[in-house]
Amino acid sequence: MSQYVCKYADPQGRVHQEVESAKSEEEIRRRLADQGFLIYSVKPRLSMAELRIQRVKRSRHKLNLEQFLIFNQQFVTLTRAGLPILKALELLVGNIKHRHLRTHLQAVHTNVKTGMPLSEAFQTEGIFPPIYTTSVMAGEKSGSLPEVIERYVMYQKVALAIRKKIIVSLIYPAVLITLVFTLVLFLVTYVVPEFASLYESMDAQLPYMTQLLVAISVAISENLGLIVLGALAIGGALGWWGRSESVRDSIDRVKLRVPLFGQIWIKYQVSQLSRLLGTLLQGGIPLLQALETTGKSLGSRLLRDSVATARDMVREGRPLSHGMAASGIFPSLAVEMVNVGESTGSLPDMLHSVAEFFDDDVNTMMTAALSLVEPAIMIFMGIFVAFVLISLYLPIFSLAETL
Repeated sequence: MSQYVCKYADPQGRVHQEVESAKSEEEIRRRLADQGFLIYSVKPRLSMAELRIQRVKRSRHKLNLEQFLIFNQQFVTLTRAGLPILKALELLVGNIKHRHLRTHLQAVHTNVKTGMPLSEAFQTEGIFPPIYTTSVMAGEKSGSLPEVIERYVMYQKVALAIRKKIIVSLIYPAVLITLVFTLVLFLVTYVVPEFASLYESMDAQLPYMTQLLVAISVAISENLGLIVLGALAIGGALGWWGRSESVRDSIDRVKLRVPLFGQIWIKYQVSQLSRLLGTLLQGGIPLLQALETTGKSLGSRLLRDSVATARDMVREGRPLSHGMAASGIFPSLAVEMVNVGESTGSLPDMLHSVAEFFDDDVNTMMTAALSLVEPAIMIFMGIFVAFVLISLYLPIFSLAETL
């Protein structure tokens, strides 16, 4: 008999993952279905070496989200036109331009052709978002697959638009900082050494201010290669150190304490969480399962732990708003709005309202914060240039007085 890793939910909403023995996958599915369980996936149990190989393959390539959204829009159109799922996949896979996405979708088509459910076929590939595979599973169970996928596409479009808006707003400060850094490096490594050579040939007595600037400039010019290598080594060490979950948790807590930017960070995270959870609930997914999927989709361990705490309290029969309040990191306004949504029976709509409210708040706070960055950079640049000019021209004034 073969062993299979089974993931399923019981009637109370608790999710289980166990290893079962059976002659075939069909036997496992039939056994679990007869017991009234909601089956997420049934996969052959792999050895540790096979699991490591799968993880390496999945980490090499990331999902091209924009191409994937185009595929889903076309898939919804074809299925609503009456085409069977297998035929729709066959028609669309050949038109995918992104090679890695096409490879995974071909594997999905092959698995569906052998009788695997569509949601499990996507989940088996390991690169598709948990919210997508869970939504597809809910669509299969309810018979509303096109509507569920369309709702997922709308969610991703909004999330991508907000992300792009934030990135665009950060481009100008990043370019300005780069130009300022380049100018400072040019002055320190080229202009100042030229003046230092001139003063050395004239055997001039330099003021302390000029001596300090020349010493810094010479040290940077002579050790520029070592400085660059040291910076790269420190960056690499910090990147390796930052892979630890405990370190990421500490970094997230530090982010929360940063004035202004800490509020922007947590409000953006809450906005994404609310929109994701609201989309899952509108797709007909039970709250406990939606919370589990939401937790897996979050990039911050701090948020994942908070969602896990809320999920445990919901499983005990307590409201979601109480679980959010117990974590201590959700803004009080978000907790109150969720509480109102639970009281009125409109939690999915209220979660989308929370997301929209915090999106606007993040946009306003980002605009205010970035409006302060430009003057701060200009003030720094003005002070530095003034320091360089005064330091370089003081000896000239002294020599002119001597002559």
